[in-house]
Amino acid sequence: MKVSNIQFRDQLRAEDIGSVENILRSTGFFNEEEVRVACGLLEESLPAEKESGYLFLFADSEERTLGYACYGQIPCTQGSYDLYWIAVAEEARGKGIGKRLLEGVEQRVEAAGGRKLYIETSGKPLYEPTRAFYERCGYKVCAVLEDFYAPGDAKVLFERGIHS
Repeated sequence: MKVSNIQFRDQLRAEDIGSVENILRSTGFFNEEEVRVACGLLEESLPAEKESGYLFLFADSEERTLGYACYGQIPCTQGSYDLYWIAVAEEARGKGIGKRLLEGVEQRVEAAGGRKLYIETSGKPLYEPTRAFYERCGYKVCAVLEDFYAPGDAKVLFERGIHS
């Protein structure tokens, strides 16, 4: 798949719910509950007048949305942010879209005065490419919580300082 003319946008649109569902399903990484939660965050954030605490960044091609990230400031912290979700459609993976999405989130966090960005993921072997991606992008493992998601499925927490 050729991915040219990628445009990034922060504005959430109603049609993004279906796009994100398709992206998440295409990856093979997310179960039904995870897809439901991710789409629920989008629905919760749709009314423009409602402050959900979730921020989004979308990577659009001329034809459709190819990837997205969901992030936000961690409540009760001073400048700590979580990257809640980042995903790129399977057919568009390996083309730098995920890295550009992550860089876009980092830029927005920095512009908002953020100090650190945290990312959590699974310790399952399936997620080894995900963990390697975060490490290539300069993130370091700061904690591993064994049996967090389920027996044998650790939560691996990454962090990186955001510098002005």
